[in-house]
Amino acid sequence: MAFASGLTDSVLLPSVAKLFALRFCQFNNAIPALSPQVIHFHYALGTNTDFTCQLLNCSFNEGYSFGALARLKSSRVRTSLMAAMLLGLLLFAMQSPPIPSRPMTDEGPPLPSTSSPTDNGANSHPNGTLQQLPQIIIIGVRKGGTRALIEMLSLHSTVAAAQNEVHFFDWESHFQKGLPWYLSQMPYAFPDQLTVEKTPAYFTSSKVPKRMYEMNPDIKLLLILRDPTERVLSDYTQVFYNRLQKHKRYQPIESVLVKDGEINLGYKALNRSLYYVHMQNWLQYFPLKSIHVVDGDELIRDPFPEMKKVETFLKLEPQLNGSNFYFNKTKGFYCLRDHGQERCLHDSKGRAHPHVAPAILQKLYKFFHEPNKKFFEL
Repeated sequence: MAFASGLTDSVLLPSVAKLFALRFCQFNNAIPALSPQVIHFHYALGTNTDFTCQLLNCSFNEGYSFGALARLKSSRVRTSLMAAMLLGLLLFAMQSPPIPSRPMTDEGPPLPSTSSPTDNGANSHPNGTLQQLPQIIIIGVRKGGTRALIEMLSLHSTVAAAQNEVHFFDWESHFQKGLPWYLSQMPYAFPDQLTVEKTPAYFTSSKVPKRMYEMNPDIKLLLILRDPTERVLSDYTQVFYNRLQKHKRYQPIESVLVKDGEINLGYKALNRSLYYVHMQNWLQYFPLKSIHVVDGDELIRDPFPEMKKVETFLKLEPQLNGSNFYFNKTKGFYCLRDHGQERCLHDSKGRAHPHVAPAILQKLYKFFHEPNKKFFEL
């Protein structure tokens, strides 16, 4: 732009010309050596502006004329104006925010999606992993060995295990959140991995089989069971220690097992060991070939053979071997060895059961005998 030639070669929009004039006023007022001047601007877009600049006062008078773009009556003012124009352009550029050529985004990978599942029930991540609805669910039973089972299963390279009990199908507050929420609780896994979650309460909840079937009728189910009497004692032991740690009162085991000389049918732990009753509910929706029963007592005594059966049921490539398990004499149960690293279950596992009178134990064995026989006849 030819500012040195008196702006005769430039064409400016009226608003820009006013801005330059304002910049000049501000510049001229800021320099005491420059005496106040009256400058007349004429710009050639049909509008004429008389811009009067005094030391502390600036005002516009607009009219209409056609003439040269600008005439400066004083060479001294011309020089000052040129400097003011340049300063004005600089301030204008500094005050005007830059307009990006494309939407601005933060650097770094996007956060994992927790939106609705895609058509294949998965949320993808830029590193190639994805959250997917489980293809395997350990449905129970409580105190049957579900934690040991999922930890042992996670030794397999093609299995990705959820760490927490999700309680999606049995807790209404979770179920009402829908499958997108359930999906968000799953671990990120590679496409060739199978996802597994475990919630022991699923097996004894009457509403779960239908809900699970509606999600995926072909899902693989793992059910780990122990001797029903031993399972009841483990159930009581867990509650006993929990109440003890919280300094709460607890009931002696005899008082919860027996009422008026008979087995206390109101004790929930007894109901959880009636495997046959709960299995009938599951078989209304899933065939036996979809449910693999793991012997929890054998898993405690010798885990490797039981885990080989699980591999076969899930059609996994055989990977687990005897070296993945070693007996910890201090803890009194088997621990895991994974690529040279060893880990054991929490100290709350494998706790000794309270002493129960032999007469009460006999009542329990007798009570569970018939339901247990029916279960293994399925």
